[in-house]
Amino acid sequence: MIFLADTSAPLKQVEVEIGREVGQLMTPRSRRKDAGVKFGIDNGAFAGFEEIAFVNLLERHKAAKERCLFVAAPDVVASARRTLEAFDFWFPKLSGWPIALVAQDGQETLEIPWNNITAIFIGGSTEWKLSPEAAQIVKCAKLLGKWVHIGRINSGLRLDYFTALHADSFDGTGLSRYSHMRHAIGNNQYLYDDAIKATMTVEGMTCSNMHQNGMCAAYFEKK
Repeated sequence: MIFLADTSAPLKQVEVEIGREVGQLMTPRSRRKDAGVKFGIDNGAFAGFEEIAFVNLLERHKAAKERCLFVAAPDVVASARRTLEAFDFWFPKLSGWPIALVAQDGQETLEIPWNNITAIFIGGSTEWKLSPEAAQIVKCAKLLGKWVHIGRINSGLRLDYFTALHADSFDGTGLSRYSHMRHAIGNNQYLYDDAIKATMTVEGMTCSNMHQNGMCAAYFEKK
């Protein structure tokens, strides 16, 4: 999985620390300069959507569309139905960009406009993000050849979990800000919260983690 970082740190440094390919996550508020790498564009709705800032962000980076992995269409956090309504409004305005629908709580009961998107962005509440329903959406997206981005990944367990689901990219505020968190991921020196671990399931399997020969490998054990 590619880490899309919203950071002022040199991306080569971030790449060494976290031990994987690093791109940029562009957001309306951060106004990062284009580093010439792959990037995704977030709409900033989790912190509060600002339409003018979002439109200006698209304008600043329109010449680099060929490196853009996705643009997250404006969404309503934790509401799939309201997000789909917002998507219908914004879809024509994002013509020419690789559009991502931000999947939210309740998405499993609603149709996803697969023919109109290039990517799926797994958002929503933490509980829903780690649910079997969200995992099924990830699997369907992969079968359809869509890019899968996971929002708010700041722990080793979540990273292992979504790596096992073959997601393509992820972001995380903590990982973007703090070098020691990136080192922990890169060196597999992270601790797990058993309460979180218990919620992460894929087809009746619980995600656990093991260390062998200094390498961190996700595995699944029957409940």
